[in-house]
Amino acid sequence: MPKKSQPEQFTCQFFCWPIYQRPNGVWYADGRSNGAAIKRTSLGSKDREEAIAALHVLDRVQAERVGLTPRSTVADSSKRLPLALGRKLFDGHTSRPRLVGGTKANTQKRYRAIFDKFLPFLETKRIVDWHQITEQTLASYAEYLNEREYAYKTVFGELNTIKTAFKWLCTEKHLAREPLVLRLRKADCERAYCYSKVEVAAMIKHCSELSDLNWLRDVIIALSCTGLRISELASLKQADVKTKSRSLVIADESGFANGQADRRSTKSSRTRHIPIHSDLQSVLESLRHRKGNVFLGPRGGTLKPDTVRNILVREAIEPLTPRFPKRFEGQRSFEDGRLHSFRHYFCSTCANNSIPERIVMSWLGHSDSEMVRHYYHLSDEEALRQMENLDLVGKDAGRSGVEEVR
Repeated sequence: MPKKSQPEQFTCQFFCWPIYQRPNGVWYADGRSNGAAIKRTSLGSKDREEAIAALHVLDRVQAERVGLTPRSTVADSSKRLPLALGRKLFDGHTSRPRLVGGTKANTQKRYRAIFDKFLPFLETKRIVDWHQITEQTLASYAEYLNEREYAYKTVFGELNTIKTAFKWLCTEKHLAREPLVLRLRKADCERAYCYSKVEVAAMIKHCSELSDLNWLRDVIIALSCTGLRISELASLKQADVKTKSRSLVIADESGFANGQADRRSTKSSRTRHIPIHSDLQSVLESLRHRKGNVFLGPRGGTLKPDTVRNILVREAIEPLTPRFPKRFEGQRSFEDGRLHSFRHYFCSTCANNSIPERIVMSWLGHSDSEMVRHYYHLSDEEALRQMENLDLVGKDAGRSGVEEVR
């Protein structure tokens, strides 16, 4: 006679439960010998995942009954929300069509990565449903991320996303709770390094002298003359170059109904126009023979941001670093420059040449920008020079002119 199989042992927050399937496929839990003080109980489903979710609810209910934990403010167990179900609801909310408030594909991808990390952390704390998450839970998670040396801005972004998801679940009545009240201090960290004009010129010259880096020279010139993000430059097509108006059109194509998989989506979801500087014009003319994308990678394929960044550091920044050493210990210098530093360089150059702030923001694709304000604040010396050029009271009026105004 074959030996009778032993039930699977599944550990929840409070009890270890023997679980098994009846011949009809329905899952059952046995609480007779684990201290839960309950007989064999149906979990009400043939689906294991659904049965486990029900088991977590049963585990807490029985723990409350035997006094292992205080009774929840949510008396109706049907109001409880397992972690997986809450995440599924929020994922469905964010993946709606953008027309009705959904998020971009990249945003959804970022959210998935956050919850892929957060939910396993909750399991280590024996937290199985959203009702158990508190402000202290988030504080513990922040400490967990800090111990693993995540950047301040990363921790801030992840906790803010979790708070947003929790608030939405409360607002939509999936949770009989108030939103989490945890004030997060926004990072006031150092910005990306901003290249100087001399440093940009040195990189261009260096790449011009090496034939296999000519493609990188063109990329550096384009980024320096437009302030484009590397992803925007990589997706720039010949059709985006308007020779008659001498401008680049960075179009958000997410609303197009052409069914193309490579439709471009800008960060601001706005289409913008950038005048073509004469230094960039010569580069574009040399690349006019290409079809499709304007800028290509080192082997003639698609320009990939990660590849460009790695080659920029290895082939341009590292060889030139001895020429531009760090002035003070702990201060960012040329060796810390990356692709986004060209965007800062463009903004800084515009500010120092007195181009109106609103125009620069439209070129960069911002309706409001802390980065732009930062560089316009840094150009106070230029602002003072411009102020001195104004004839406000009449140069020949002298002191008497001032007295007359009074």
